[in-house]
Amino acid sequence: MSFSSSTLFTRTAPALFVVLWSSGFIVARLVAPHSTPLAFLSLRYAAAILVLAVLVWLGGVRGPRSSGEVAQPAVAGLLLHGVYLGGIFWSVKNGLPAGIAGLFSGLQPLATAALAGPLLGERVGPRRWAGIGLGFAGAVLVLAPKLGTGGDAIPLAAIGVGLLAVAGFTAGTLWQKRTGTSVDLRAVTMIQYSAALVPTLLAALLFENIRLDPVPELALGLFWSVAGLSIGAVLLLLALIHRGAVVRVAALLYLVPPVTALMAWLAFGETLNVVQLLGMALAAIGVALASRPEPVEDAETEPDA
Repeated sequence: MSFSSSTLFTRTAPALFVVLWSSGFIVARLVAPHSTPLAFLSLRYAAAILVLAVLVWLGGVRGPRSSGEVAQPAVAGLLLHGVYLGGIFWSVKNGLPAGIAGLFSGLQPLATAALAGPLLGERVGPRRWAGIGLGFAGAVLVLAPKLGTGGDAIPLAAIGVGLLAVAGFTAGTLWQKRTGTSVDLRAVTMIQYSAALVPTLLAALLFENIRLDPVPELALGLFWSVAGLSIGAVLLLLALIHRGAVVRVAALLYLVPPVTALMAWLAFGETLNVVQLLGMALAAIGVALASRPEPVEDAETEPDA
């Protein structure tokens, strides 16, 4: 039995994905004082490519055998890593508060649900829409105390690029689900990062005064970004998309804001108030509803995630 089809994977992968994905925001805070965003992402992608190349070689996995098997994951990589991560990092660096960036990410499941029907033929029934709505409300409640109204206005460019980043993540998720591949996920992920590295590095060279401080915080952040996020979380994301309905996978992202808030409390002493705790509960309920297959149609057409 393959790992992706095992009972252990089915039971643990969604929760593990949420924890890994949420840790990315903690890493971003850790390395922000010591690096410029696109330069750090370029270093992260390059390191991930090297690690994945070793894994592909040691595993003797099947590589792509046609231009299509290279082009399809390359497009997904440009969208998921180049547009999404690059856009979010750039927007935060240029005036978009991290809380609002997280809220933008919370819009992604709604966009996925709206497009999954016409593009993928997935049925999004009333119960799943209710779960998505509850998840979004919970994410807003968790982030609301961090949004604030004071200070200078957010630059329109930062807002626009942040929304573009969410659109890129949505498009990348749908593209990955629609195209699929028979190529091993390790090779697919290496192609994705290779495609994302080129524009990210070019943008860093053109638009940033590159800074990468040789400090332990940056080394630790880079290690976890590669091992925990670029390889662990992304491989889990691709496996979940391949195995389950894309709307149910996207709904897991509603748990990221509350889990991130909990991690920030543990790591940096940020407190959680009653409103945020209520939001965490709503997000969990919403994910539970959105992740359950709809009766009859979904049970016949969708494997369990």
